[in-house]
Amino acid sequence: MKNHHNRAIPSQTQEQVQNLLKQIVELLAPYALALTPAERHELPKMGEKTLSFVEKAHELAQQNSSIRPPYLNMAEFDADFSDALGLRSLHLMARQVEEIISDTMMSAGSETYQAALVFYSATKIAAEQNVPGAKAMYEELRVRFPRGRRKPTQPDPSKG
Repeated sequence: MKNHHNRAIPSQTQEQVQNLLKQIVELLAPYALALTPAERHELPKMGEKTLSFVEKAHELAQQNSSIRPPYLNMAEFDADFSDALGLRSLHLMARQVEEIISDTMMSAGSETYQAALVFYSATKIAAEQNVPGAKAMYEELRVRFPRGRRKPTQPDPSKG
């Protein structure tokens, strides 16, 4: 069993990260939106393929007020453009943080589960060999062991 996650993250470090994440949420809260799944689905998306189009359209709209339609609010276009670009870099950084946390949590969890399985097997063997106290530990762990529990089979009414 290879232990990749071999340095415990100090609780002080975890607390600092949690406080920083709370600060981020609080800083963004006044500007944050919550979209429903339907709203997310229906919105036209700006991605890598449309970014250069949006950048050029914004630039040309700023430079050519005579062509810009009066119903196009340039101040809102500017604000949306600025946030769309700024939030892209924040999103990338947030995804990096999420990946670091997710991968580290998965590795630590996997190694923890493997260690628990090793101990569970040892208690089972110890219980079979009547080591004092081992049966109680094994029974305590056995009821919690996450194996696929089969549902009781219902009698087939056609075979009554």
